[in-house]
Amino acid sequence: MTSSPASAALSALEATVGALLDPPGCEWNRAQTHESLVTYLVEETSELVEAIEDGAPADICEELGDVLYQVVLHAAIAERNGSGFDLTAVVTEVDAKIRRRHPHVFGDDRADGVDDIVRLWSAAKAREKAARSSRFEGVPAGLPALARAQKIAARAESLAVSEPSAGSDGSLLDADSEAAWGSALLAEVDRASARGWDAERALRGAVRRREAALRVAEVEQDGEKRRRGTPQPE
Repeated sequence: MTSSPASAALSALEATVGALLDPPGCEWNRAQTHESLVTYLVEETSELVEAIEDGAPADICEELGDVLYQVVLHAAIAERNGSGFDLTAVVTEVDAKIRRRHPHVFGDDRADGVDDIVRLWSAAKAREKAARSSRFEGVPAGLPALARAQKIAARAESLAVSEPSAGSDGSLLDADSEAAWGSALLAEVDRASARGWDAERALRGAVRRREAALRVAEVEQDGEKRRRGTPQPE
């Protein structure tokens, strides 16, 4: 059985990373650890999100490649430091997990619509995570606050008791302390969730729109300064 072009390309990337990590290789790459690479993984993931939301297909392709490089690099580091897994294990495990969570495609279950698909996915995931002591385990503490608030709220939906309120019925403008403002903001996030809105994406979009407007104002201001002969900053 011949390998696909994608398999061959992935093997080539794996060989490239190996050349960086094996002596003499690249001194900088050889000094990296999983921990030291976290910053770059976060940056590359954020750039991919930006490309998906704002970029052209070529930008998405490039940023996907940067994220893939991080995956291959982490797997190669693990293989060399005796962590007990390599790229093959990473790919094999995620392939098996995706198959388990789609029993209507790879098994005998039937799904009539998206609600059934979500139910089957959730049931499969619950079986995999049966050892967890709380339904709130597995929500990364490092998630952006708005995204984490919505994730926690979504997991709370299956509780038999009412979810504690955000603790504020007032508006953000009425808050008189940081804690009160945080509670009011959480209440706004809950309202966004009730409407099916992604609070994190909404805020990213608003920030992008503000930045775009500020950039226009910056260009106009700089142009006015040039017309007046005002010295520009170095």
